[in-house]
Amino acid sequence: MGKDNTILEISHLHKAYGDHVVLDDVSLTVQQGEVVVIIGPSGCGKSTLLRCINALEDIQGGQILLEGNEVRQDSKLISQMRQKIGMVFQSYDLFPHKTVLDNITLAPVKVQKRPKSEAEEEALELLQRVGLEERKDDYPRQLSGGQKQRVAIVRALCMHPEILLLDEITAALDPEMVREVLDVVLSLARAGRTMLIVTHEMSFARAIADRVLFLENGGIVEESTDPEAFFRQPSTERAAQFLHTFDYEKPVKESREAKGTDRMELAEEP
Repeated sequence: MGKDNTILEISHLHKAYGDHVVLDDVSLTVQQGEVVVIIGPSGCGKSTLLRCINALEDIQGGQILLEGNEVRQDSKLISQMRQKIGMVFQSYDLFPHKTVLDNITLAPVKVQKRPKSEAEEEALELLQRVGLEERKDDYPRQLSGGQKQRVAIVRALCMHPEILLLDEITAALDPEMVREVLDVVLSLARAGRTMLIVTHEMSFARAIADRVLFLENGGIVEESTDPEAFFRQPSTERAAQFLHTFDYEKPVKESREAKGTDRMELAEEP
């Protein structure tokens, strides 16, 4: 992809909590429609990187540009910028006192000032695509973990973001619920969504990534635009040691089969 397709630019990003450096001179460029998967050991700065991109964390150095506009907490445009950045957390963050439909349509109506009927129509269409249209009037407490996470993804999509940040969205799920969520994300990749994904699901990362970043100690240790080669034979010893702890050969075959189908149809009720 050429420079004209660049949607996100991160230059020499530095993030610290006091004397503790979390991100050290991180630079990254993301192209429109690209799926970048970020992996690495716990505490290496993966989630913090996503939170900095969405200006949920302030930074002590460097620059983050989304479509050429700087993303920073003190910007007068930060509200508009955040609407272009959809973020889904592992904790769902659904409002427990609101129905599924109300959770999804609240921000489009209140923040984007869209007509309620328009927001509801889109929400119902998206819920149907992830197999949850019949749960529109349920409350979060009535849903499984996998269903809650699918609702959280739909809620982010309903804001029409330019880029999606997915932070360990299967970490809080039981194993049998993981696949239903990953199938939805695979379908988004096929539809050309720009995504940055932090995950410990190595088979999923291998199947979905256009590019893989391996982080450790707040820096990019290895970067590859050939995920197959990276997972088969990483170029750094540290990445090889990290990958050796995962058994992902069998699951990746299933994920690849899913990647070749209409993946929205794979999102079924558990």
